[in-house]
Amino acid sequence: MSVQSAQRAVTVRVPAKVNVQLAVGAPRPDGFHDLANVFLAVGLFDHVTATPAATPGVTVSCVGPGSESVPLDGSNLAVRAAEALAAHHGREAAVHLHIEKDVPVAGGMAGGSADAAGALLACDVLWGTATPRAELLALCAELGSDVPFSLVGGAALGRGRGELLTELPVAGTFHWVFALADGGLSTPEVYRACDRLRGATPVPEPEPDPALLAALRDGDAHALAGTLVNDLQPAAVELRPSLAATLAAGLAGGALAGLVSGSGPSCAFLAADAESAALVAKSLRDSGTCRAARVTTGPAPGATTIEHHA
Repeated sequence: MSVQSAQRAVTVRVPAKVNVQLAVGAPRPDGFHDLANVFLAVGLFDHVTATPAATPGVTVSCVGPGSESVPLDGSNLAVRAAEALAAHHGREAAVHLHIEKDVPVAGGMAGGSADAAGALLACDVLWGTATPRAELLALCAELGSDVPFSLVGGAALGRGRGELLTELPVAGTFHWVFALADGGLSTPEVYRACDRLRGATPVPEPEPDPALLAALRDGDAHALAGTLVNDLQPAAVELRPSLAATLAAGLAGGALAGLVSGSGPSCAFLAADAESAALVAKSLRDSGTCRAARVTTGPAPGATTIEHHA
């Protein structure tokens, strides 16, 4: 590899997400569920750096909290993203991806999806393929249900299995505390538990809550608190009963509302302001019901190129 090519690198920053509404429909014939999934990107970020490789193929390295659980082979969603972009353009994939983790791994906050979106954008810039936005989003959707939102950021409604996005207006800043749990929860297992708990009860078509959309649009944290809902929460709590104590501790610490984030096991707490968020985080840490508590805000931007060394 030449010195010039060794210096080429593109770094993309990608956010975590919280599902402020996750309405889950009945199982579809393909095994997925129709969703009304209201995403909000929050300011915990992974960084994905793409550099040229001397030989064909995609390699990956990873550092940061939880990185020991991240696969470093073709099962990594970021590797699959680079391969998908190369195939889309009929070119060879010869790239190394380096992931710096800060989004919790297997925490229901779309860390793997974020890395896929980051790899897609980083490789697109590195390779100069200038893929139109609509084509990038289509590639994201093929990779996973949450990947398109990781590219878009902000706030959005996801329909279908979550991949069909409509960007939503959102005002102001919402203050969040995330209680991180040890280990992860399998998303398919949580969905299976959700179906089992529902039994034969008819499941309505999932629809976004107009009051929740209005609260986001108006930047009204108190109104948003009254509308937060996650249909997967009962299943996540059944599979990980300790989450009930975490949720109770966050509410006791002054959170306006709390819920399991996505399929868990991270729990998300909405606070009135930055001072309240700090107190909620301290209460959670003191309670011993979580591994760590992280304070952040939303909305946050989607995948963004922050460094480009040509």
